[in-house]
Amino acid sequence: MPANQQLEKARYEHPLTARYASVEMSRLFSPYVRHHTWRRIWIALAEAQHELGLDITAKQIRALKRAHDRIDFRAAARYEKRLRHDVMAHIHTFGDAAPEARAILHLGATSMDIVDNADLLITRDALGLLIGRAVTALRPLADFCERYADQPALGFTHLQPAQLTTVGKRASLWAADLLADLQRLVELHDGLQARGLRGATGTQASFLKLLGSATRVRQLEKKFAAKLGFGSCVPVCGQTYSRRTDSDLIHALCAFGGSVQRLCNDIRVGAMLKEIEEPFGRKQVGSSAMPYKRNPMRSERATGLARYLVSLATSPPMTHAAQIFERTLDDSANKRLVFPEAFLTADALYILLTSIFDGLVVYPATINARIESELPFIASEDILMAAVQAGGDRQDLHERIRDHAQQAGQQVKQHGRPNDLIERLRADPHFAKVRLDQVLKPERYVGLAPQQTRAFIKKHVRPALKKHAKWAKTAPGLHV
Repeated sequence: MPANQQLEKARYEHPLTARYASVEMSRLFSPYVRHHTWRRIWIALAEAQHELGLDITAKQIRALKRAHDRIDFRAAARYEKRLRHDVMAHIHTFGDAAPEARAILHLGATSMDIVDNADLLITRDALGLLIGRAVTALRPLADFCERYADQPALGFTHLQPAQLTTVGKRASLWAADLLADLQRLVELHDGLQARGLRGATGTQASFLKLLGSATRVRQLEKKFAAKLGFGSCVPVCGQTYSRRTDSDLIHALCAFGGSVQRLCNDIRVGAMLKEIEEPFGRKQVGSSAMPYKRNPMRSERATGLARYLVSLATSPPMTHAAQIFERTLDDSANKRLVFPEAFLTADALYILLTSIFDGLVVYPATINARIESELPFIASEDILMAAVQAGGDRQDLHERIRDHAQQAGQQVKQHGRPNDLIERLRADPHFAKVRLDQVLKPERYVGLAPQQTRAFIKKHVRPALKKHAKWAKTAPGLHV
């Protein structure tokens, strides 16, 4: 390997950007987009001030727009090393690129007029990208639910055999969680407000001095927010918008992480039982030592990433709680870590879910074999009622079934033999009039699972997918 490549690989490489998340989401949280967005904020501020009659010329605004894309990151790094302030470093860098506008750049603003509004713009785009991912993931899952709505499967409670359900009904539980996650993303996206132009402590004092009246300050902020695509601004804030907003945003992503871990654990256990499998490539290797292995690698990766995402839930509320008076700076470093990693992890998880749902494999023969091994126990109440209706004594029959069931259970647990409860009942003359073959049809024991599944997909999932289909057609247009 050439020396320059060795040096490049000697630096830490973040797994989220290198292995898991999409290029689109990685780009949103890149230094280029962050600082390009800062410049958009400065231009929107200058335009709004120009429109309200401040001494800012159209020529100066044109100069800012021409320099919008020309970011000299090396120069910004030199400025920041000297000034120890990233926003001031980029003000100087932008001023160097547009010297005609240097004098009016950042007029009346404080750093968080730039940073917070830019962060909200990036967050809005990131939410839009996740909404598209969510729709894309839910579509194949909805199809899967409908396809297997009638396939009986042994239900489990406490990880022990329970009444029957269907494969589609079990998957509808996954879909219900993911639908709630989608709806929360949409709610957060649509409800996001700009921070606005509030100055150093949120009082707008600097803008009041520039414009002379509260009415004109409100007009400035309204024009500014509209240029950024926001319909409103937060009603009050200090130097920053409330970090409660950040807590709500990350909490929604962490809740999604819980949904993913829960459903992927179902798939992993289903794979262990040989009832359901995620897609497995023709040349895919399950183990370097065991050639026969078909490990549920995607679901395992998803549970690992989901666990990490859930773990990020603690920092934002702690940051919110730690803020003092109008603002303290302990939010900054924490937010630089948590926000990109939460969104990148959620992005990676949606991509994984789509690849899993697109190729889920079901093995009905294995599922039916497991049903047959447990159905005699599950059907015992129906057998009891049928025998009573045929003229038997309920209490005597109950004891006989209990005794036969205990002996059958011993055969299964102690000797590894098949469940022979039905053979025992057939040999017992007290059950001679019971049509055991009719009683043992699995579809008798799935309740309303097929109807519930189809109704849920039809009434809830499909309308949501249709309503938000626009997000899945293309990645949301970035604002840069």
